[in-house]
Amino acid sequence: MTANNASDVAATEDEAGYLRMVEALLFAATEPLDVASLSARLPDGADVPVLLEELATHYANRGVNLVKVAGKWALRTAPDLHFLLQEHRQQTRKLSRAALETLAITAYHQPVTRAEIEDVRGVSLSKGTLDLLMELGWVRIRGRRRTPGRPVTYGTTEGFLEHFSFQNIKDLPGLDELKAAGLLEGQVRTDLLPLSHREPEDPLEEGDDGSVAILTDEATEPAITAPSAEIIDLQS
Repeated sequence: MTANNASDVAATEDEAGYLRMVEALLFAATEPLDVASLSARLPDGADVPVLLEELATHYANRGVNLVKVAGKWALRTAPDLHFLLQEHRQQTRKLSRAALETLAITAYHQPVTRAEIEDVRGVSLSKGTLDLLMELGWVRIRGRRRTPGRPVTYGTTEGFLEHFSFQNIKDLPGLDELKAAGLLEGQVRTDLLPLSHREPEDPLEEGDDGSVAILTDEATEPAITAPSAEIIDLQS
């Protein structure tokens, strides 16, 4: 065996070993991992992006797929096999229609204030709706609008992207698609003032978590019983 052949064999063995390491890390992880986290655990010389793409190809037609969500990688059950796991899932929790609409409006129009959400929906926001979405980890406070009263602005979280398997917010379906699917009802406006024409926002200052504004705007809502919404299964 020539020196070049021996080098090629060694490189192949190294790559196979790196693939096994990445696979083991992803399998054991309790949450999606980014490239930096994986690279920190692998030996020098491991090309993590290439390894991830190779593993994704390997798992593409298997019962478990390697998918990229919110800029991170995770092993997930193949979409067409979700029905096999229904007996093992946690009890499904349903969101109210108002909560679903509020989540959708926040996702599509962020950063958005409570008043702007009400303007889009055409009705007042139910007490506790935003608090509930923040408790679920899908909505967060982004900052404060540069307008009188300095209202708090809201946006979606990385947890929202991970739960619904979106790579980024641009992957969201259109509002018309949501209405066609029955997730938005009534005269829901889609013509909120474009971001470029809205007052800019300031990030929250240290120690300013918006709690005063939240307590003023919202109170706790007791129940989460509402029409079924398949996408609100909390167990991915």
